Parts: sequence; C-alpha cells; structure tokens
Amino acid sequence: MPPAGALRLAALVSLFSVSLLLSSDESPLLKPKVLIAIVARNAAHSLPYYLGCIENLQYPKERIAIWAATDHNVDNTTAMLREWLKAAQSRYHYVEWRPMEEPRSYTDEWGPKHWSPSRFNHLMKLRQAALKAARERWADYILFADSDNLLTNPRVLDLMMAENRTLVAPMMESRSLYSNFWCGITPQGYYKRTPDYQPIREWKRLGCFPVPMVHSTFLLDLRRSSSKSLAFYPPHPDYSWAFDDIMVFAFSARQADVQMYVCNKEHYGFLPVPLKAHQSVKDEEESFTHTITEALIDHTVKPSQLLFVPPKPRDMMGFDEIFLINLKRRTDRRERMLNTLDILGLEVTVTEAVDGKALNSSKLQALGIEMMPDYKDPYSGRVLTRGEIGCFLSHHATWTEVVERGLQSVLVLEDDVRFEPRFKKRLQTIMEDVEKAQLDWDLIYVGRKRMQVAQPEVSVEGVDNLVVADYSYWTLGYALSQQGAQKLLSAQSFHKMLPVDEFLPIMFNKHPNAAYMTHFEPRDLLAFSVEPLLIYPTHYTGEPGYFSDTETSTIWDDEAVSTDWDRTHDPKTAQQGRIRPIAQNSVTGDTPPPAVRASRDEL
Repeated sequence: MPPAGALRLAALVSLFSVSLLLSSDESPLLKPKVLIAIVARNAAHSLPYYLGCIENLQYPKERIAIWAATDHNVDNTTAMLREWLKAAQSRYHYVEWRPMEEPRSYTDEWGPKHWSPSRFNHLMKLRQAALKAARERWADYILFADSDNLLTNPRVLDLMMAENRTLVAPMMESRSLYSNFWCGITPQGYYKRTPDYQPIREWKRLGCFPVPMVHSTFLLDLRRSSSKSLAFYPPHPDYSWAFDDIMVFAFSARQADVQMYVCNKEHYGFLPVPLKAHQSVKDEEESFTHTITEALIDHTVKPSQLLFVPPKPRDMMGFDEIFLINLKRRTDRRERMLNTLDILGLEVTVTEAVDGKALNSSKLQALGIEMMPDYKDPYSGRVLTRGEIGCFLSHHATWTEVVERGLQSVLVLEDDVRFEPRFKKRLQTIMEDVEKAQLDWDLIYVGRKRMQVAQPEVSVEGVDNLVVADYSYWTLGYALSQQGAQKLLSAQSFHKMLPVDEFLPIMFNKHPNAAYMTHFEPRDLLAFSVEPLLIYPTHYTGEPGYFSDTETSTIWDDEAVSTDWDRTHDPKTAQQGRIRPIAQNSVTGDTPPPAVRASRDEL
C-alpha cells in the first residue's frame, strides 16, 4: 500500500489536472482596476485635450476610478473640471472630487508658474491623498498624469502593465530633448547629465530602461508589496534633498528599493517644456498650443466630448488671405492642417493643388508647358517630374488669384508643415516691423532650406529677425505681396519650367546655375526670409511618414518612366545640416525658446 504522503500528492495532482481542464472553459479575467490621479492648476487651456485623451484610452471605463483635485486657480479650471466629472461620473467606476476655490494664489509665490515651498508642500499632500485613496479602494494600479500631458497612445495602460514593473513611465515627447525621466542623479538629488539619455530620448535605443527619476506621467503597481513603502508626503525621515515633489518621491522609491523604469518601445504621448518662474498662464497656454500642434502631426488629438469648448477666435494675422495648398486626394493632410490652423487661431482658404498624377501629355501641351532646356535635378540627375509641374501650377494658380483679386499681401502654406512655438505672435511682429520700416518686399520665406551656407545672409536694418534671402529650397510657407505676384507671373515660366523652389531663387537673382538664370529677365524679385525660421517640414526624407507627391511621380514628357528613386540620402529633401558658426545668420530680436534648465530637465 502506498504511503499516505504519496496518496496526498497524487490527489493534489489529480485536482490540479481537473482544475486546468475546468479553467479552459472559464471566462477571461477582468482587467486590473486603475485609479487615475488628476491634479490640475490653471489648466483650462489644456484640460479639454488632456481629458479627451483620458476618454480615448482603450481600457474598460468601469475598471477605472477618477480622483481629481484642483486648487489656487486664476482661470476656469475648477468649473471645467467639475463639468467634466459630472458628465463622466456614470461612465467610470468611481469619481472623487477635491476642489479648492480659494485662495487663488500662494502667499510665497512670485506668480502662477513659480514653484514655491508652499506649492510643493500642497502638491505632495494632494498626490499622497490620491495614493491613499487608491489603496483604500483596492486599486491594482494608480496612474499619475499631469494635466498638460497628452496620452496620444490609447493602449498606454495595457502597454505599461505588460512591462510587469512596480513603477514604470511611458516616455513622453516634447519640442526639445526634454522628457519625463532622468538618466543620472547627483548625491544631492539633482539632475546629472549622462551619455545614456539622448539615445533613449531619440529612440536610438529601444526598450524599458532602469532610471533614477521618472515624473509627470507614470504607472504604479499597487499589488507589489514594495509599493506600500512609497510616499509623496511626508518626506522620508532620512530625506535631505531639496523640497521638490519629484525628488521626494524618487528618494522614497530608492529607500523602498523600487526601481523606476522608462519605456520608449512605442510613442505614447507629449508634454510641454516647463516654463520659467516669471512666466504667465498666457505663456503656458501658448506653449501648450505648440504641444498640441506637434501631437497632431502623427496622432489624432481631439478635445473632450463631455466639455463645451468655445471655438477659438480666428484671424489672418493682417494678411488679406491665407492660402493652404492641398491635393484633393490628400484628405489626411488637409484634416491635420485645418485642425492645426484652427488651434493656432488662423482663418485659411484651402486651394486645391494641381495633381501631377492627373497631368497627361495632352494637358501639358494645352497649357504650353515645356521643361527648361538642359534642366536636371542637381542630385539625382533626373529631369522634371509631373509632380513638380503640379506643384508649380498650384503655386502659380495662387499667384494668379492674388493678382486678379488685387490682394496686397497673402500667406501661402503647403500642407506638410509644422509650426514653431509662438508662430502666430512671432510672424505678426515681423510683419508689423516690416510695415513700420516701410520695407519694399515681394516675398518673405517663412519656411525654407537654406542652401548657401558659405557665409551669413545679410540682416535687414530696422527689422528684427529678417534677412535678405540667398539660394534656398522648399516652398513650405511664404508671404507674398501684390507686386511680388505680378513679377512671378510676368516671368512667363510655362515654356521654360523647372521646380518652383528652383524658380524662386532665379527670380531674386541668387541661383548658383548662371545658365538657368539667362532664361529669365528681369530677376528683380525682392526676397527675404524670417530668421529663425517659423515653419519646418513635418517629415524629412528617410523618416517614417515621409512621402513626396512631387518626387514620386513620372517624368514630365513620358508617363511610362517613373522617378521613384531612393531618396534616403537626397540633400534636397534632407533636414538642414549644421551650418558652421562663421556662416550662421546673426539677427536681433526674438529667438526660439531655449531648452529650460530647471530641476526637471534632462537637457
């Protein structure tokens, strides 16, 4: 007879086998319970888009609890957040609301962007209260996400949970190298520059990396026993670093032996670069506007469906018209640009581009189009493409409309551009200065690729941030005067056509190919460029998402010959290379905002 122990073991094995058989017929497990902590202050400009991203998370809302707090506001944050919570309450498992209507500021702060000791103290207490609520509600996870962080990847919760880490952050993007993690930290708890940061931030190394600091947006697994020791407030008894919420929490994680991780396997979302202490809520709104426009390049970002967001007032920045050139079949680009321009508060007129794919030999003959004799692309050696003809005709149609309608000044935009921070304000200032200086001008590049890089371009006296344009590529965006449009049309370019961005430098007498210039007289276009540039391409050659309708085409006089060659190393469509210091333009006036060097910055 077998021993009793062997019989018990056999019985357990039998029960386990039966359990496995039965479990295959069982329903799937419910998703883990998540509490999302929302702490908002002076966030009326960002809440509609932030909350829209929360709504769009691909995660069962009945498994999500919302904990929201707001305090010390000088804007409409409290009312906006209350409105959303009332509308969302029935959709989520649980909602907790902690508003503080008064006071509207801290007694020891310089302004709404200053992180004073009392502000740090209050924020740490709020985050600790959210953590306590999550524990009391038996939440499996708590997600901290600052109210100006845009979670554009709707799968972010599942993706972070799948990493199976106690404390993990999705890497957030910004206009600079700034993100929501550090790779180095000093013994005093401050940021330490390391060679590890940039390869992670620029996706040159992909994975989930141990780091000493994550902040702004991160997920904490409350099922882990080590999470019980984590706290935002009060600081750990041994804490001696600066009184800063992210430093206090990082120290707490270190003492609890909880490793922080940041993941960059996918693109997860965006965050703005922090402002200086003396800046205003208006400055923050402008900064966040740029964050949205950057997110829109490759993602869909819409405001909350549960909030009423009044339309932003739109104008034309003093121009008679703003034209957006767009191919009819490029609905994705049109929708993105219209959304972006709406966020910028710009009124535009969409003008249908001429599609090179629709141009056949008979149409070209009817228009009297002939390629300039001996024209060849300077890098590939190919001849003119039908896509380039379509691009030229699109701009030509706009110039014609300017003349026929008697428009005195217009802004022309292509549909594959991204805008620099404070684009509207900066361009308005330049155009106002141009008018004050009574500058005689025909065309002003707003975006281009500078090709003459041997010496600096000449600054315009009396107008900050403006230079006399030298040889340039691209027609991303430019201001055009009535006089300028007339000069471009008078060139009679149809029977000697070349790409429009080669044509323009010829017209202002700055093309390096003297033979090309002999075909056009006079060459007296008065061309300038903003400096620094205010518009750049959304994508460069070789990058994911790059596509050219002008270059992926057929040659101008033979529909059977394709020009879809390898453009990976094509200098024309590549990003502007580094310009030597001796050749860099020197201008006065506004410059791009420098990378912030606050305690939360990496670079």
